[in-house]
Amino acid sequence: MTLAAHLEKLGRPLVEEQLEHPTVAGIARGDLDEAVFRSWLEQDYLFLHDYVRVFSRLAWQAPAAHLGDLVDLAHSTYHEELSLHRSLSSEFGADLDGAEKGPACVAYTGFLLDSAASYGEGLAALYPCMWGYSTLGKRLAENPPAEPRYRRWVDTYADPGFAELTRRVAHMIDETAPDREAAERAFLEGMRHELAFWDVPR
Repeated sequence: MTLAAHLEKLGRPLVEEQLEHPTVAGIARGDLDEAVFRSWLEQDYLFLHDYVRVFSRLAWQAPAAHLGDLVDLAHSTYHEELSLHRSLSSEFGADLDGAEKGPACVAYTGFLLDSAASYGEGLAALYPCMWGYSTLGKRLAENPPAEPRYRRWVDTYADPGFAELTRRVAHMIDETAPDREAAERAFLEGMRHELAFWDVPR
């Protein structure tokens, strides 16, 4: 079993916890309180800006063969994911420019930026976001919500292109071969941050 596959195995119970979280369950049904999704949208918008910085910090350390991968990941996040958030913001009345990070966002982005000081551990730390959302998207797309705005969110993370970006990160983790225990710790801490992020500020 590759290291990335091992990390995914460790993370599956935490994905199941996310699927049972009221915020995710509400998206899945298509009846999530708009105020909750609006708050999540604002927090994730702020998170993704720092996520781009994480990719950029790792790119400084990347071997030449993977510099382009990290640039592509930063570009996709900045131009595609943030574009989705800006599009949805008008439909949910989100104040993206005026939003401030809540505690979960502060903790998660701080953890990722610190972890990115080490190339291998940084990849393991960010993998929960890539793999977790790809997995959630795939699962939710099996019975997608009828509500078109939530369906668009699900479709974004169920997209094969997003799954391919996830596989590229998995390949980088396996090729880099960081210390296994350190990678496990970073990955599981990232998964715990992912779960906590669904408890949006009210």
